[in-house]
Amino acid sequence: MKKNSRIFITGGNGMVGKSLVKKLNENGYLHLLTPSSKELDLRNQKDVEEYFNKHKPEYVFHLAAKVGGILANIEAPADFLYYNLVMQSNVIESARKYKVTKLLFLGSSCIYPKNSPQPMKEEYILTGKLEPTNEGYGISKIAGLKLCEYYNKQYKTNFISLMPCNLYGYNDHFDTKKSHVTPALILKFHNAKKENLPFVEIWGTGKVKRELLFVEDLTDAILYFMLNYDAKDLDPFINIGYGNEVTIRELAFMIKDIVKYNGEIRFDPKKQEGMSEKLVDITKSRKLGWKPKTDLKEGLKKTYEWYLENGQN
Repeated sequence: MKKNSRIFITGGNGMVGKSLVKKLNENGYLHLLTPSSKELDLRNQKDVEEYFNKHKPEYVFHLAAKVGGILANIEAPADFLYYNLVMQSNVIESARKYKVTKLLFLGSSCIYPKNSPQPMKEEYILTGKLEPTNEGYGISKIAGLKLCEYYNKQYKTNFISLMPCNLYGYNDHFDTKKSHVTPALILKFHNAKKENLPFVEIWGTGKVKRELLFVEDLTDAILYFMLNYDAKDLDPFINIGYGNEVTIRELAFMIKDIVKYNGEIRFDPKKQEGMSEKLVDITKSRKLGWKPKTDLKEGLKKTYEWYLENGQN
């Protein structure tokens, strides 16, 4: 990927997209194509094909996706499945049709079965039923990585897929009901401190475990694998993770300390909380030369500082 290559980034205004655009700019890449959803509706096949025909991207990072926390996934499973299926299919097919040099598809650890052995190795995909609370989203990501795999096999394309664990960091979506766990907890504790509330209520027992990766570490991995490895090296995909997990209880107390909230934490075991454990095996990515750099506490502190400066607006 040369400094003047035409690079198309879907989801460029999202959490991962903004981080990647920043990293590419810092590394001297000059020709970035980052249309907003208003400028290009990825759900419209005709519009996507016309965009590829007009701008002729040489490299594609497909980061755009409909994402959300456990409540959002429970309430709108059809939307999570349909929108992601349509967007990724349009982009991947146009990339094939207009002969892009290389495409990177960003998936999710939601592809793994609910009762998958831990840590989750790449070969565990499709060995059991998915977690029901985010099944629609998980199915869409399985379809995307398989589409890339089959295109490589049938059309000799060079499409690679990365499957990251749960993300957090700058430009995250902060909403107590629809966000992923980290921004939701940050907002809950921040608001409780601001409003001087006596306690913060958290869904579930607090015993489930999650692996959390700082967004800048993910974009470092995205660029690293795009520059150094082809589809034949990553067949059919590769996990990207932090390498350790934390219970929701431990995470809550970390964030409570960072926010400096002095009230009580109450867990509601009647509320759904998703898979009991989600840790991806990152042996493969480490062997290929990539590993995360940001300590969880350090990343959480940076995220809250960013929220205080930017997120409230």
